[in-house]
Amino acid sequence: MSAVVTLESLLDAQRVWRGQVVTSRSANCMPTGNAALDAALPGGGWPSAALSEILVAATGTGELRLLWPTLARLTSAGERVVLIGPQHQPYPQAWLAAKIDLRYLSIVQSQNRDILWAAEQCLRSGSCGAVICWLGDADDRSLRRLQVAAEAGQTLAFAYRPLGAAANASPAAVRLAVDAQPKQFRVLKCRGGIASAHPIAAGWQ
Repeated sequence: MSAVVTLESLLDAQRVWRGQVVTSRSANCMPTGNAALDAALPGGGWPSAALSEILVAATGTGELRLLWPTLARLTSAGERVVLIGPQHQPYPQAWLAAKIDLRYLSIVQSQNRDILWAAEQCLRSGSCGAVICWLGDADDRSLRRLQVAAEAGQTLAFAYRPLGAAANASPAAVRLAVDAQPKQFRVLKCRGGIASAHPIAAGWQ
């Protein structure tokens, strides 16, 4: 009579190949802080070394809250976050309330083409956890430069642009529209997946 061999003993002896455990979140993605949005994005969050484009009807409507959970996570880990060409002066008390460590927050005041140049340099440096820029008119070539720079520096890149830019093609890995009324997100594009047709509640008033 042959001895009974358990599966556990074979695994312990490394005589049976064990596949990798598949998780719903990719190691190459950063959670957004919004569970419904994470579920709508391939990999379960922002692509870590890519450009994500955020289209807004008007600035100052709370669109920065979308990124606060991610920025809080990065700065708490000592990662540098750079804001380039913000349309409004950030309000420190609000950022502190969002648990963002201001010691790791830098603001670069730039305009027009200088915003693109500064963002590209910060992304390529590989010394930042995330780079957020505010772009007006930006063509496909300019956005592709940001995408390539994000890949080179392995850095999260975010570009705020007018909602009207949705009519033009974009090389961004993720393209998201932020509606003011009601406050919600719409995934317009997500590389590696199909954009959800259903809007996602923003989670703030």
